Amino acid sequence: QPPFVESGGKLVQPGESLELSCGTSISIFRDVTLAWYRQAAGMQRELVASISRTGTTFYTDSVKGRFTISRDNPMNRIHLQMNNLKPEDTAIYYCAWQSRETGDFKGWGPGTQVTVSS
Repeated sequence: QPPFVESGGKLVQPGESLELSCGTSISIFRDVTLAWYRQAAGMQRELVASISRTGTTFYTDSVKGRFTISRDNPMNRIHLQMNNLKPEDTAIYYCAWQSRETGDFKGWGPGTQVTVSS
């Protein structure tokens, strides 16, 4: 299965909003859980948000109430709306899909850099 291609990252100031997007051509897109991860410099990659094939969402505590994940099945795209961004949100953001056989997340692309700084 091909990797995701992320886009939308850029330098923003604290408190601003940004929407990330990623797309893929995997044939099973509508049947799997999709997720956004991020990795800050010197840190491990962490799960930010996920959305199941039925639309159930999960958010890590630090982004609850600020980030919204959504999926566009006809277009094979995932979005992450990020509001009230904070410097600690600075990271490379990645999309992934969850294998129904193993539970592992796959499809890692190059990511998109989000930098929150004044």
